[in-house]
Amino acid sequence: MPTEKKISSASDCINSMVEGSELKKVRSNSRIYHRYFLLDADMQSLRWEPSKKDSEKAKIDIKSIKEVRTGKNTDIFRSNGISDQISEDCAFSVIYGENYESLDLVANSADVANIWVTGLRYLISYGKHTLDMLESSQDNMRTSWVSQMFSEIDVDNLGHITLCNAVQCIRDLNPGLKTSKIELKFKELHKSKDKAGTEVTKEEFVEVFHELCTRPEIYFLLVQFSSNKEFLDTKDLMMFLEAEQGVAHINEEISLEIINKYEPSKEGQEKGWLSIDGFTKYLMSPDCYIFDPEHKKVCQDMKQPLSHYFINSSHNTYLIEDQFRGPSDITGYIRALKMGCRSVELDVWDGPDNEPVIYTGHTMTSQIVFRSVIDIINKYAFFASEYPLILCLENHCSIKQQKVMVQHMKKILGDKLYTTSPNMEESYLPSPDVLKGRILIKAKKLSSSCSGVEGDVTDEDEGAEMSQRMGKENVEQPNNVPVKRFQLCKELSELVSICKSVQFKEFQVSFQAQKYWEVCSFNEVLASKYANENPGDFVNYNKRFLARVFPSPMRIDSSNMNPQDFWKCGCQIVAMNFQTPGLMMDLNIGWFRQNGNCGYVLRPAIMREEVSFFSANTKDSVPGVSPQLLHIKIISGQNFPKPKGSGAKGDVVDPYVYVEIHGIPADCAEQRTKTVHQNGDAPIFDESFEFQINLPELAMVRFVVLDDDYIGDEFIGQYTIPFECLQTGYRHVPLQSLTGEVLAHASLFVHVAITNRRGGGKPHKRGLSVRKGKKSREYASLRTLWIKTVDEVFKNAQPPIRDATDLRENMQNAVVSFKELCGLSSVANLMQCMLAVSPRFLGSDNTPLVVLNLSEQYPTMELQGIVPEVLKKIVTTYDMVPLSSAAASEPQDGRDSVCPAHHDVSATEQMIQSLKAVIENADAVYEKIVHCQRAAMEFHEHLHSIGTKEGLKERKLQKAVESFTWNITILKVKPDLPDLQTKLSPVSYPCYSFVV
Repeated sequence: MPTEKKISSASDCINSMVEGSELKKVRSNSRIYHRYFLLDADMQSLRWEPSKKDSEKAKIDIKSIKEVRTGKNTDIFRSNGISDQISEDCAFSVIYGENYESLDLVANSADVANIWVTGLRYLISYGKHTLDMLESSQDNMRTSWVSQMFSEIDVDNLGHITLCNAVQCIRDLNPGLKTSKIELKFKELHKSKDKAGTEVTKEEFVEVFHELCTRPEIYFLLVQFSSNKEFLDTKDLMMFLEAEQGVAHINEEISLEIINKYEPSKEGQEKGWLSIDGFTKYLMSPDCYIFDPEHKKVCQDMKQPLSHYFINSSHNTYLIEDQFRGPSDITGYIRALKMGCRSVELDVWDGPDNEPVIYTGHTMTSQIVFRSVIDIINKYAFFASEYPLILCLENHCSIKQQKVMVQHMKKILGDKLYTTSPNMEESYLPSPDVLKGRILIKAKKLSSSCSGVEGDVTDEDEGAEMSQRMGKENVEQPNNVPVKRFQLCKELSELVSICKSVQFKEFQVSFQAQKYWEVCSFNEVLASKYANENPGDFVNYNKRFLARVFPSPMRIDSSNMNPQDFWKCGCQIVAMNFQTPGLMMDLNIGWFRQNGNCGYVLRPAIMREEVSFFSANTKDSVPGVSPQLLHIKIISGQNFPKPKGSGAKGDVVDPYVYVEIHGIPADCAEQRTKTVHQNGDAPIFDESFEFQINLPELAMVRFVVLDDDYIGDEFIGQYTIPFECLQTGYRHVPLQSLTGEVLAHASLFVHVAITNRRGGGKPHKRGLSVRKGKKSREYASLRTLWIKTVDEVFKNAQPPIRDATDLRENMQNAVVSFKELCGLSSVANLMQCMLAVSPRFLGSDNTPLVVLNLSEQYPTMELQGIVPEVLKKIVTTYDMVPLSSAAASEPQDGRDSVCPAHHDVSATEQMIQSLKAVIENADAVYEKIVHCQRAAMEFHEHLHSIGTKEGLKERKLQKAVESFTWNITILKVKPDLPDLQTKLSPVSYPCYSFVV
């Protein structure tokens, strides 16, 4: 819960510390003591009570404090038996004394922890002069700017302005604030002063502005990077952008551009300073949204075969309500096409006056004229995307009206129609790039043996099936519905080129006989059956052929199926009811944002490559793909609206947040925050979650904000984003309504970090899949085929696989140990480690005692002066110099110590050694794996015949083929071995001279 008084400056933190707080003191062996901590009025000592010690011993001198660490990042926290029960966001440690002892504390809330961390860091820098320094100059820039805003309103220089003008000015500066809240704050202030009237003075205006427009969570973030100032200069901002936000190639010019764009005060712009108001404005801008702007444009390879993409698809596009009685309207097509849909459905029937009409047959849905729909499609087909549009034509017309359909399509769509006959020598469909600006007709087609002007084809009539099943309790399998036949004219058949509709029989028949330009449609019930019973076959089928999945006709209310259930099988065209909002459409809309909203998303390579193993229902890690750890901290919320239609609690909102992961079964998970009662304007959550993502390319993250109500929790807002589109660092999440509209000024403030399983930073998109156990290392295993010649090749691959695994695991483990030595969690990156270590090597006159030399192949730390033995350990390990026993001093007086012991030194040395090993050996190990993979692939074409000669039959032969695919998948992927040079770029920091 937020503190009663909002923290808006360091002086607020200091005053709160003087008043004191109850904190938990953590010791070894699971011991926890409740103590009351406070700062002496003279700001010279930190005290706690009660204590068995003499009062003079139950204190720490401020001048003896070396650093303040956030989180559970000391040996005491890591080894404490109940560490898992302690919130990372509420924990902090005071490191003090020559032996670097630790006072490990847990606050009742993250807010209180931030107050102590911020206040102590200021005291370390400025000592007893902290408040004098703050009051004299540090906050003048902000106060001057706010005062100037006041003066611009007070044109007559009366010294006061009307309440109405004061409220409007503050609202203009912070549009998310409610007028009623601003008015109430002024009235409370006047009441506390026993003031009559509604005039507002400059001092009152400044005070209310500070109270309402300062977000404590952003203030605490600013002071982490501001070198204990109340603003960020260009170098501070550079540190923040590179270390936290992951911005590459940052320089002071970029920092200045940001300051000039977002800093509201002229003084700040002139001096290159970013105030708390400018920093807040920047963090809330689209530049800091969670969605990676690189994905706002087409960013994927569009030259792959059409079957290699997921395609944004609509079901019964003409309907704007339910399936049985709802109206049909051309706005359904306009909406879908504007949303980037690339496959729309036209259910065409004979109409009056020889004009075909569109509606769901055998139902009570209304009708729209076919010609008007084609007109709209022609107008909006490429409004949102230049890539091909598929018209799924469900034709129920007579021959006469079929010819009318052809006339309309040829006349209106003209050259946009793609009617080129499929190339018999090809094996795959053309690419979206080749088909730019073209419209494809998916429909039945006469066989090549039909020489007449018309012929018989099967009729797949969803409407008839729905009508038959209305009122029936026991629904039969959809493939039991009788198949009708109807006449098809040659002219319409000729418009169908590479999307010929055919009926699916079974996978083995399709593998042998289906042509690459033939498309099968699956009712969701049947598709679900195949997904559960034949997941591997379904994935392999979709590597070559397009598959369309449409909702069950029993979804009378136009509800939606879960598209992830079929995307995980590789189904490209999963048709959704665009008119029905909710979770499923959120997933669909969010998913297709990732490639410029062009309607096409390239499927994961493991779903495209001919020889690759993937089972849609896997509940473990995926062979050939490195699992990722997603760390999400929900920090706060802003301006949550009251749920629509909810009035039981008046304007009160009790929000909480769900974080959901959608993807393959192994990845599906959800976590929720606590409820923040009676605060929808600025709730503070400060809760962290961790999710393992086994197939990142198919995963999505959904943030849902709900109102906690005893009658039933109500929806406030949501945002759905593909895992691949996440930006790491501190980000705002713009919330959307149930129907997809952006909620004005409503957002979540979050922190996102992505690491591998051991916290080694965000690797590339592919990697060798291995598992790190608690006691022993597990290596990716290759399967035995029981085909001697092939097994011999795979046997030769096992040693380099082990070497690759060792290289990566050793590096990851060593990097994590180094992070711990720096006092950081595994989520931190190496840049943050350097920032954490750097203050320890400042001399008394703020001159650097160490130089980080990047001129050699590997970075080294070089001493520039006298460094305490306890800190010299970090330096000497870079140069591989063994430490003398004198360097490892023991803690005194039985106190806990965070002095880096000798095993920590070994860990640092291990990091450098392991990084060297990666750089020097990775390419050679990788080449050995590739050589084995190429040698094994030489057996691929003749594997069946070789297996037969070895005596394998039926199931054993099929199992051998599956094992071969598994092994190739393991061997095909390059291990994730991040480049050290990208982690330690030559950037200047306050306490380092970087020699490049």
